[in-house]
Amino acid sequence: MVDNQINHKNGLRMKIRDLDFYYDNQQILKKVNLNIEKNMITAIIGPSGCGKSTLIRTLNRMNDIIPSAKIKGDILLDNENIYSNGLDVIEIRKKVGMVFQKPNPFPKSIFENVAYGLKINGFSKDRNRLMERVQESLEAAALWEEVKDRLNTSAFDLSGGQQQRLCIARTLAIKPEIILFDEPCSALDPIATSKIEELMIKLKEYYTIIIVTHNMQQAARISDYTAFLMMGELIEFDETERLFTRPRQKITEDYITGRFG
Repeated sequence: MVDNQINHKNGLRMKIRDLDFYYDNQQILKKVNLNIEKNMITAIIGPSGCGKSTLIRTLNRMNDIIPSAKIKGDILLDNENIYSNGLDVIEIRKKVGMVFQKPNPFPKSIFENVAYGLKINGFSKDRNRLMERVQESLEAAALWEEVKDRLNTSAFDLSGGQQQRLCIARTLAIKPEIILFDEPCSALDPIATSKIEELMIKLKEYYTIIIVTHNMQQAARISDYTAFLMMGELIEFDETERLFTRPRQKITEDYITGRFG
């Protein structure tokens, strides 16, 4: 294992074992082995096209919607393989929520954006109970104070950074256990990026977080562990401080110092 020298203090939430991933006959991921610790932020870095987004999308079976996708290996959530036959994909996606690269609010009000997942998952139709959960989710996403007086206005009236926090609130509303962030700040300005980063650091008290980022400074600022991918292979995985200051592999050092990528 790449991380067999790491002491995972909180215990493991996910285990990725010998993961191969293909689009048709093109292999994107090659024998990836990775441990994800509970209530920590794990960053996945690497040059464009190395398989970062493909990897994170395997963790809640988002790649299932691609007909040509084929996967080998195991992804264990609490020691249960999420690719086992008969497993309910909807239940997996409830446990493993996702925030995408660009904010993708629905063409609905702020309130209805957050309530949407609750409604389709059979949460109470009682407006007061819905309101409580919506408020709780917006507070957790550090957005409530900014929008509490305009919940019935369109989500498209929000700024880009606010829209991304709204999408985070929408994810939090269904109470996942793990949250995947696929380059969540790439479309945001530095101030909005800072707010999202602060939010993720607070959220790890309650959630396990995995973030794909092309921004190595971001990975260094917010993550506890960092995985470096190159051409579909996991080159190095370690505690973030150690990986950025004392990488074991020369190719890792070359990448984080800007010699390529």
